[in-house]
Amino acid sequence: MLDVIIRSGDVVTPQGVARCDVAIAGETIAAITAPGTLQSATRVIDATGHIVMPGGIDPHVHLHHVWIKPDGTPLVTAGPEQVGRAALHGGTTTFIDFAYWRDGLSALQAIEMRDKDFVGKSPCDWAYHIMLHSEPPPEFTGQLAEAIQAGYPTLKIFTTNILPSRTGRMIDFGDIWEAFQVLAKEGGLGVIHAEDNDIVMHMYAKLVREGRVDFQHLAEVHNQLSEDLSFRRVLRLAESVPGSALYMMHVSAGTGVSAIAEARGKGLPIYGETLHQYLIYSMEDYKRVNGQIYHTYPSLKSPQDQQALWQGTVSGHLHCIATDELCCTLKDKTIGKRIDDTTGGNSGVEPRLGVMYTEMVVRRGYSLSQYVDLVSTNAARIMGLYPRKGAIAVGSDADITILDPRRRGTVRAIDLHETDYTPWEGHEIFAWPVTTMLRGKVMVENGQYYGTPNDGHYLKRKIAAEIRNGPAL
Repeated sequence: MLDVIIRSGDVVTPQGVARCDVAIAGETIAAITAPGTLQSATRVIDATGHIVMPGGIDPHVHLHHVWIKPDGTPLVTAGPEQVGRAALHGGTTTFIDFAYWRDGLSALQAIEMRDKDFVGKSPCDWAYHIMLHSEPPPEFTGQLAEAIQAGYPTLKIFTTNILPSRTGRMIDFGDIWEAFQVLAKEGGLGVIHAEDNDIVMHMYAKLVREGRVDFQHLAEVHNQLSEDLSFRRVLRLAESVPGSALYMMHVSAGTGVSAIAEARGKGLPIYGETLHQYLIYSMEDYKRVNGQIYHTYPSLKSPQDQQALWQGTVSGHLHCIATDELCCTLKDKTIGKRIDDTTGGNSGVEPRLGVMYTEMVVRRGYSLSQYVDLVSTNAARIMGLYPRKGAIAVGSDADITILDPRRRGTVRAIDLHETDYTPWEGHEIFAWPVTTMLRGKVMVENGQYYGTPNDGHYLKRKIAAEIRNGPAL
């Protein structure tokens, strides 16, 4: 007996879009057939006139994350209980956060500590990138190899400390070189925040000397040149270590897109991520009331950079649209007013699918398959989750989002489930999720939430050989 049949929707499968029925048995997809072929199930969901797609995957979030306020006190951002609920309302079923590998901890101890923030608290499925902090200990290469083999194959590396007041984030290139050798040997993937620290810190000091410290000048600090220099240095280092596969996080400038394109042209396994705020907002938006709400690190760039990012999603040099989610209140998001104390991250996981459908499919003519690739499937493939996640296919997890493309309206914070503001306030939408399923369970339906903190599972991963051996996407 089937548990659920989703009937007569326009289903986005790996082979394309077709009107069909999707059958679910237990936690997985059991069959995909012509409409009306399957007759018996415990429940039938009529998806006529709707889009049936794999649940969204956000490969870049920061939940229960500590950010230091201008007064030196900690801001602890919302955790998986709150953000996971919002994600499910918005059609996202899986996200990838970070486990903080700091001094005094082994890699696996860092993972165990991070589990305390998620296990029994997350209604979404999740995974971690291991985030390397501070000076790595001599034994870090062996610990990294152990972690990769244990199912934690992605390593986050910073090439800058981001803010003058921060230390311990930036990893020097000797240690990055050592890490790349382990990643290449063990089948891992480097996920890189690449900015040139010398340029960034020089610009902080220059603007402070000149008295131009308002946050509206952030694009001068985290600038296109910084992205260009750092991307090319990191990519050249990867080229020197055969087998190095990299995922360049939050690409914000056309210079980053160009560097990725050149590396991929050499046959290197390099993949790119941008963020939905970079695609829609530019540095001009810093001038708006509460302009900090549009900011994350690196900064917003020029309208010309926006166009380069859009072109990168079409040309195949940018593969994922993530959020860099960091959920806090409007008060805490806008508490910093300087170039050196503005709160990073965004509250964006819930409206991501609706906003990007509007911007991509409706306004720019992307196909449904292109849209689903950028908000779900490519992240699954790159991050070692495919085809369990990111696909409507027999045997895949029944993570399914049903979009209503007849939905019209605007994004309003009062309607969302994250916090008291949204950078997307007033943004027009032409579709919105009406049903979200996680491993066969209806989590949200017509605005009603049925999830629990125990629904989410941790996802151990292995990066596919095709992803590591060359530019597979």
